[in-house]
Amino acid sequence: MHPAQFRDLVRDWLGLSLTPKQEAQFFTFLDLLLQWNERMNLTAHRTPERVVVYHFLDSLSVVEALGPLEGLSLVDVGTGAGFPGLPLKLAFPSLQLTLVESSAKIARFLEQALSTLDLSDVRLVVERAERVARLPEHREQYTLALARGVAPMPTLAEYLLPFVRVGGHAVAYKGPKAPQEVWEAQRAIETLGGRLERIVPVDVPHLPARRMLVLLAKVAPTPARFPRKPGIPAKRPLV
Repeated sequence: MHPAQFRDLVRDWLGLSLTPKQEAQFFTFLDLLLQWNERMNLTAHRTPERVVVYHFLDSLSVVEALGPLEGLSLVDVGTGAGFPGLPLKLAFPSLQLTLVESSAKIARFLEQALSTLDLSDVRLVVERAERVARLPEHREQYTLALARGVAPMPTLAEYLLPFVRVGGHAVAYKGPKAPQEVWEAQRAIETLGGRLERIVPVDVPHLPARRMLVLLAKVAPTPARFPRKPGIPAKRPLV
């Protein structure tokens, strides 16, 4: 996909007007991802077109549910190769972004990406989400906590909600089974201080399957005992 096509698609779909600098950053990131992907498995999508659709456009789809994200504080939990956080930062330069990734190997790529793209107001934390969410500088400090393809909803709620301040939101990028996952996660969501606000169906251009965005409102502080120790939310989810 040519940069101009990407620019026009983002404008027509989401109403976002990218500057020439932002266009260049997106495609610098694309080139860097494909280069690193030749020596380490960052993504199964190995062509520019598929990366643009499955990573860039999919990451940006949250804008359809929440609107512009300028100036917000966002934590991307289990970011992997930087999704959805980095495309959102490129689209909204004033976003205050924290990337949480437990793999030191993947973190090396993220460090290179941040250096190459010359981004400000971005923190990379190389640690398990369960540990990071207990640190005072991260606990209930964010307007938004996002995760894409990290875990089932009962586990994901325990990863995300401790990061979110009361009045903020946790957002999970999910597929067609989102309503069933949310139903199974009701106890976890309520226990952790959240409430289901809505499930937003989104048709991402050129993405075959419909995306479902699960929006959880943070309505009460998360009890101090959560999140539990690393690995426990996945082994013994709150269901």
